[in-house]
Amino acid sequence: MLEAQNISYSHRKFSILEGINVSVNYGELLVILGPNGAGKSTLLSVLANELAKHEQPIYLKKKAFKEWGDKELAHSKAKFSQSNSPDIPLSAKDVAMMGRYPYFSSIPQKKDEDVVLKAMAETDVAALADRAYNSLSGGEKQRVHLARVLAQLDNDVENKMVFLDEPLNNLDVLHQHRILHTIKNFTEKGNAAIMVLHDLNLAAQFADRIMLLKKGKIVAHDVPDKVFTKETISRVYNFPCTICPNPVNNNPLIIFGT
Repeated sequence: MLEAQNISYSHRKFSILEGINVSVNYGELLVILGPNGAGKSTLLSVLANELAKHEQPIYLKKKAFKEWGDKELAHSKAKFSQSNSPDIPLSAKDVAMMGRYPYFSSIPQKKDEDVVLKAMAETDVAALADRAYNSLSGGEKQRVHLARVLAQLDNDVENKMVFLDEPLNNLDVLHQHRILHTIKNFTEKGNAAIMVLHDLNLAAQFADRIMLLKKGKIVAHDVPDKVFTKETISRVYNFPCTICPNPVNNNPLIIFGT
């Protein structure tokens, strides 16, 4: 679905990423982990074609980003950013409707309305459709923007790609799991997702593969069982931990401070 080789990125002569290779298969959820300053969000932005200071092409469905038309690309790829404008003088529904902009020129059609309401129901903000966006809590705003991303990729195109930068910020435990299940359902249909997270245990539960970064380099890139070892996690986060089987699903369970 997506392939990038030897990705490096610097800002003001400071190296942020160095020699990163990424491949994401159809139907796969790749989670990027690492401590603060590891380069997670920068890598996601590079892979989503938002930063152009790298020399190597990035391929989506075997076609370099520069070969895609803007509208065609918007039907196949969407990105959720961790930072959105705190002041948008629109209703929650109108913000979610932004995801449908690639599909109509001036006035949304009934299909667009239906898709947006469906996406808002998936992220549990349908009841907030007519509320002013600026009156919502941080978690509610987060879920409205997730609905916007889901609405953008609700189409007949096969094999779509979504990039998500810390989508669980400000969400309570119920909505964290609800969103992760929504993303897993998306990938299980042959689509793919790359997500930046901080919660290692949620990553262990939902990710197909983990990419662990430290100081702009890959420390480990494999299935959760192989990435989550006591030695690796303790070294990357500079904090002691214990790894044990999760009693619910036998996935790795990371306990810090022991």
